[in-house]
Amino acid sequence: MSRTGRNLLLGCLLLVPPLLAHAGDNSLLVPATGRCSLDSAAEDLPQAVAACQEQARQGDAQAQYELGEFFYDGQRAPRDLPQALHWFEQASLQGNAQAQLRLGTMFFRGEGVPANNVQAYIVLKMAAVNGSDEAMDSADQVAERMQREELQAASQVLGQIFRSYLLELQNIDSAPAAPGSGFTPAPGNTLGSPQVPAFAPN
Repeated sequence: MSRTGRNLLLGCLLLVPPLLAHAGDNSLLVPATGRCSLDSAAEDLPQAVAACQEQARQGDAQAQYELGEFFYDGQRAPRDLPQALHWFEQASLQGNAQAQLRLGTMFFRGEGVPANNVQAYIVLKMAAVNGSDEAMDSADQVAERMQREELQAASQVLGQIFRSYLLELQNIDSAPAAPGSGFTPAPGNTLGSPQVPAFAPN
């Protein structure tokens, strides 16, 4: 495996703990809270942004996504790609498919980061797993522009993520539920739907 492939694999394996944190409930999608709204009147916008940032810092994936969009589109404030990238990455790590789609697109286009087809492909595939039909089409378009070695490296990383997830899920399903945990594995259900995080570089 090339150095790039090893680095991507290591980066993705570091993201397995957030993936496993959601394995117990076998949820494919993270529910959107809808509490963060940046559609405020201009005079209320600073307060709305501050409230959204507080929710985002507390781990609200939808607030993180909304902030990413706010800084990405630049319609209500100057466009700030590093801020957009930061918030999209945070939401992506929680499985927000919209954020993963935008992040993968940024990697592909080189917006705020150097263009990287391998990262774009991985993140877009994660978005597709998390429910984005558009991401599947976008991943196919990225794949058409990738060298064979790049596609192999990306496929290896994705394969490792899913193998690790499935092994851990099998361990969770075979272990008795902790009293009061609220989680009881379904009989015979060893291959639940993964909550897959995006690959986000440092």
